[in-house]
Amino acid sequence: MISYQVENNLSADEFVRVLQRSTLADRRPVNDPVRIAAMLAHGNLVITARDKGAIVGVARSVTDFSFCTYLSDLAVDVDYQHKGIGKELIRRTQLEAPQAKLILLSAPAAIHYYPHIGMKRHDYCFYIDSADELT
Repeated sequence: MISYQVENNLSADEFVRVLQRSTLADRRPVNDPVRIAAMLAHGNLVITARDKGAIVGVARSVTDFSFCTYLSDLAVDVDYQHKGIGKELIRRTQLEAPQAKLILLSAPAAIHYYPHIGMKRHDYCFYIDSADELT
């Protein structure tokens, strides 16, 4: 049975472990422990999924608990995918800040997953990787 809980003190080692066991490690700085620690320190809502104490999923967000919640990392161990864990992590993230709109950027491999579970696509998202990109 999978247990879910808010774990805002999740260790960097466990966070990296679940990122590596999912497909998300390819797009996260798993070999940069300082940056991983900063990601955890500044994310203010972390929900985990555990199987007999072992971490199998994580949803890491930045939220004001009032207007918006940015779900930055959603990772589920590949051995546990297709069992509803990702959807439950999203649901529990939303329940922690019910007035806030939950927002995320999809990984390329998951682009079809989110509409499948009922999330809506937004056509007006913009981003830059560096301030130097601004003209």
